[in-house]
Amino acid sequence: MIIDTHLHPTNLVDEAWRHTGEPFNGERMLKMMDGPYMINGKPRRIDMGFIQPPPGNTGYRDGNRRGREGIRDYMAYIAELCQKYPDRFIGNFTFNPRWGPEEGAQELEFHVKEYGFKMLKLHANMHGYRPDRALDWLRPAMKVCAKYNVVVLIHTGDGPYTIPTMFYPIIREFPMVNFIIGHFGIQTGGNYSFEAFWMAMDTPNVYCESGWCFQSRIVEFARQLPRDKIVFGTDTPPNEPGMWLRELEMLCGPAPQGMDLDEDGLEDYMGNNIARLVGIETTAPPRTQQEALARLKDTYASTR
Repeated sequence: MIIDTHLHPTNLVDEAWRHTGEPFNGERMLKMMDGPYMINGKPRRIDMGFIQPPPGNTGYRDGNRRGREGIRDYMAYIAELCQKYPDRFIGNFTFNPRWGPEEGAQELEFHVKEYGFKMLKLHANMHGYRPDRALDWLRPAMKVCAKYNVVVLIHTGDGPYTIPTMFYPIIREFPMVNFIIGHFGIQTGGNYSFEAFWMAMDTPNVYCESGWCFQSRIVEFARQLPRDKIVFGTDTPPNEPGMWLRELEMLCGPAPQGMDLDEDGLEDYMGNNIARLVGIETTAPPRTQQEALARLKDTYASTR
């Protein structure tokens, strides 16, 4: 199956980026996920996605409630979508320690128990803290992640606070927690993809998200990284997921653009790797056109 680790549906206009004048809501997201996208000649959809609010909507503004109530407010639409479309959406809890580290950890545990959330998002730039010095702010949530096998997705790629190696202290303190370097260390302010690559090579609990990475670098990195170390993510919106699926599909082609990857390996990158990390049953790629067409309609994805 294809699973996107990085989606931002919202019922409010993104307050930081304001991509359009209309909210990119859950139904609009599902339509985009449904595609279909042609992968090695077969029509595919994005079967499931980890959803989180736009980070610009998770900071404090005048009029907000405080503490756990305020956190629950900014996570409310994501929780609603996870209940409404449980076969398509998986919750990703945005942890902003400025609402209270303990309060955020308690709300994370609530969302894991109540709504089945399986991922946590850190965005140190948007929330204004230095991750290598704010360990006391991060530890309460990391303890919950360790307890419930919650994967941590880290926004990286721009200064001053989201350079990948700045997260090494918390990553090394919690070797039982799996961390994903969001958009492979690339964002508005720089390209730290080689930092992300070496962190994943050298650290057992570090993985890399494919989206935003340059196609030629994906080939280079995939040839050296263990196959389980790359997961598919698009950061939609603003991105369009088809271009990042195409980037991974290219790996099935010959060198230098590809690496003659087989379809089972491609399926690992597109979904099975993250499925294994969070306890979702994996699937083989469709072997025929008929099987691929059937999957566009069937809700076969399930959680253990």
